[in-house]
Amino acid sequence: MFDIRIVRDIEECRELWQRHIPPEVVSDLWEVRLCFHRQYQHPPCFIVAEENGQVCGLMPLSRIEDRQILGYFPGETWAGKTWLEQNRLIARDEAVLEAMLTRCHQPYQLRYLLPMETFPLPRQVVDETGYLFLPPKYHYDMETYFQEFSHKSAKRIRKEIAELAARATFRYDDPADFEHLVNLNLSRFGENSYYYDPRFREGFRNLMHYLRDNGWLRITTVLIDGEPAAVDMGSMYRGAYTMLAGGTHGGYPGVAKLINNRHMEFACEEKLNQVDFLCGNFSWKSMFHLTPRPLYLLSNLPAPDLRPGDTDIRSATHA
Repeated sequence: MFDIRIVRDIEECRELWQRHIPPEVVSDLWEVRLCFHRQYQHPPCFIVAEENGQVCGLMPLSRIEDRQILGYFPGETWAGKTWLEQNRLIARDEAVLEAMLTRCHQPYQLRYLLPMETFPLPRQVVDETGYLFLPPKYHYDMETYFQEFSHKSAKRIRKEIAELAARATFRYDDPADFEHLVNLNLSRFGENSYYYDPRFREGFRNLMHYLRDNGWLRITTVLIDGEPAAVDMGSMYRGAYTMLAGGTHGGYPGVAKLINNRHMEFACEEKLNQVDFLCGNFSWKSMFHLTPRPLYLLSNLPAPDLRPGDTDIRSATHA
């Protein structure tokens, strides 16, 4: 029979995370999570199942004190909802998972969950859908990719991109452009921007420095007539290019298509496995024929709180 315990010491939480969470995507890295934990300081609450001294289940949670709920570590909330995606629950079987959930003495809302590997999540509902561009599917060739479109649609999109590209230049990997990213996003969305919350903004600044120090940072800036018109920040980790943050200038319609097309071209040039454009049901993602990937929600909150965060603004380039 297994035992359940709760770990609140941050150092022990780190050891559990690094031992049991496989580092497959950038959000699996403890240091990435720590970038936001340093800003939010939500108390960790890791629920651990053990049998004969061996871990057979792990739920890495945080107490989000302003809402009095448990969320996935580190509980980096905006409008009451966490942001980081591809969250993992570790459990040997459904009985272990249910036992850990029973030990949650507060309401919980666990968002953007990957499916369990060996059994379905209980009470599983789709939280939101992520969108991927998969270069191997098109043999790393943008011409092959555009063959998936109708002739009329491909011609219209490419014409719009080409007209703007004729006026644009690109700048790469200048950390100073992070400020342009934040300012563009704030000017576009105001109080509805993630970056309006200084905790989130500084967590992203921490993340930028961490990615740069490890050689995983890619910042793409579009300049039109010398003015920053769009800035995106992404990570390059294990063959995946993940678009993490961005902002666009409202005075340049179509610049989001230009910069997103550039990300896809780059992924083909570098023969990357995927570009992850994250969740958010923005029209351009289906227009660009991206591959959908559902992520899941596990919660015991009342029904109104279970609605997906369809107003989430991940970046201006996703609008």
